[in-house]
Amino acid sequence: MTDQVEIAPFARRDMTLAGFVMSGRWPCSTREWAQVLLLAVRLAAVPGFVPTTSLFLARDEVPDDPAPTTVGMLTNSGPLLGHRAPKPGSIETPPALFVLHPPDETQHSTPEAEAAASGCLLLPGLPHLGIEHRAAWVEAESDGTVTKLLSSVGVRIVDDPDLAVMAALLAA
Repeated sequence: MTDQVEIAPFARRDMTLAGFVMSGRWPCSTREWAQVLLLAVRLAAVPGFVPTTSLFLARDEVPDDPAPTTVGMLTNSGPLLGHRAPKPGSIETPPALFVLHPPDETQHSTPEAEAAASGCLLLPGLPHLGIEHRAAWVEAESDGTVTKLLSSVGVRIVDDPDLAVMAALLAA
C-alpha cells in the first residue's frame, strides 16, 4: 500500500465532471481533504466541466476493473438545487462531501477572481460524541491561481450556506 493520496478525475460522455477515483489511501486530515477540494475547484473553473453547482460524495465503491491501489471514488451526485437534486435525508453520511460552484455561480472573493470557481467541503462529525465537524473552502482559477483557501475544525454548519445545505441533505 502506498503512503500517498492519489486522485484522478473522470468525465461523462458529455465531458462534464463525473467524479474522481481515489487511490493509495483516503485523505486522513482536514488539510489533505482541502488539497483534494483544491484540485476539484481548479477543474470546476474549466468552462463547462462543471455546468452547475454540484454535490460530490466520497464512497467506498470502486470502478469496474480497478487498479490494485484504488480505495474508492468521489462521485457527482447531481446538482445541489432543482428537480434532479438529492432530497433532504436521502444521503447516508459519507466520510466527506463537497459542493463545487462553477465560475458563473461563484460569489468571488475579489474582483480579480471573476473567472474563479469555488467549493466547500464538509467532513461530518458526531458532535454529540465529541467529534467535531470539519470544513474547508476554496476559490481557484483554472490556471491554478488560488484566490481563497480556508479550513476549520469545530465549524457550526448553520454559519455557512453550503454547509447548511449539505447538512440538510444528510439529516434523517
